[in-house]
Amino acid sequence: MTEKIKTPIEEKEYIIPLRKSCEKVPRYKKANKAIRTIKEFLVRHMKIRDRDLNKIRLDRYVNEFVWARGIRKPPIRIKVRAFKEGDIVKVELSELPEKLKFKKLREERKEQKLTAIHKKKKAEEKETEAEKKPEETEEEKEKKKEAEEKKSAVVETGIKEAKEIARRTKSQTKIQKQPKHQKRMTLQK
Repeated sequence: MTEKIKTPIEEKEYIIPLRKSCEKVPRYKKANKAIRTIKEFLVRHMKIRDRDLNKIRLDRYVNEFVWARGIRKPPIRIKVRAFKEGDIVKVELSELPEKLKFKKLREERKEQKLTAIHKKKKAEEKETEAEKKPEETEEEKEKKKEAEEKKSAVVETGIKEAKEIARRTKSQTKIQKQPKHQKRMTLQK
């Protein structure tokens, strides 16, 4: 009945200068200040009313780009693409460096593999549920019994061996520990 009205997505590209704002802070806070500067710049230019920095969502690759050279040497400027959806602004790098491109591709491949594996598991579960037979044949029952007997035999032999080893070590004489420090010659008299 009621349809959600989709707000048009604004997309803008900015080159954000970071040098001046990072000059003012101590070396060990420069990357943090760079991230804050990016957020402040986007709050101002994307016209967020509250000036709330929590409404800016940085992509993890933006963060990695800023922190790539460490906390003391953030980049001088950064080129980003900002998307405004309602009140929230999502920010991503407009041009990924080679290192981050490879990282992003690798992670996408991992996600694809995981989703493929997940789909296969679901399909197998559905097949097994459909293929369940109400009665098992006698051969299958015998095979299951044999497998269970083998498992129990292996466990029993392991327990017996452990007991035998414990009995042997118990009967052996204990090695006397040598003192850590030699006694002083004057005290030995």
